Amino acid sequence: MVYTTETGKTWYAVYTKPRNEKKVYQRLQEKGIETFLPLQKKIKQWSDRKKMVEEPLFRSYIFVCISPKEYYDVLNTIGIVRYITFEGKAVAIPPRQIEQVKHLLVQDLEIETVEQNLSPGDKVEVKFGQLMGIVGELVEHAGKKKLVIRIDHVSHSIMVTLPSDYIAKVIE
Repeated sequence: MVYTTETGKTWYAVYTKPRNEKKVYQRLQEKGIETFLPLQKKIKQWSDRKKMVEEPLFRSYIFVCISPKEYYDVLNTIGIVRYITFEGKAVAIPPRQIEQVKHLLVQDLEIETVEQNLSPGDKVEVKFGQLMGIVGELVEHAGKKKLVIRIDHVSHSIMVTLPSDYIAKVIE
């Protein structure tokens, strides 16, 4: 299924060489391609110091919003390995999921990515707070109730800790 934005472009996930996300982001920006690299601030510990650094939320992934004519411009960018594909075709990412990730990153929440597929749980919707309207899956992780938002066709999910009274089961 192809998901297009209001501009007629489509979001795709591309796989980068390891630890090249920021460089690839810069190169795509220089080409004028709409790009999204979700970054998260983390404290890193070295033997002699601690430092606040920005790390990609999804290692080796970057998102691009392109028209069909920009497809090969992206692929020919130094540091890009390939598009994320299904049955040989690049798979589109729903714009709603990109917006949800952007919305989560501006919140002051505990966010972690999960690389494995989680066993299915209750589908829930956030009913209160700044994340109201976001739909995800409820899981329990390390004794805390968390909301998981899956990013289609990328082997990652985002896990957010929310108070249980903020969410309600979605009845389909």
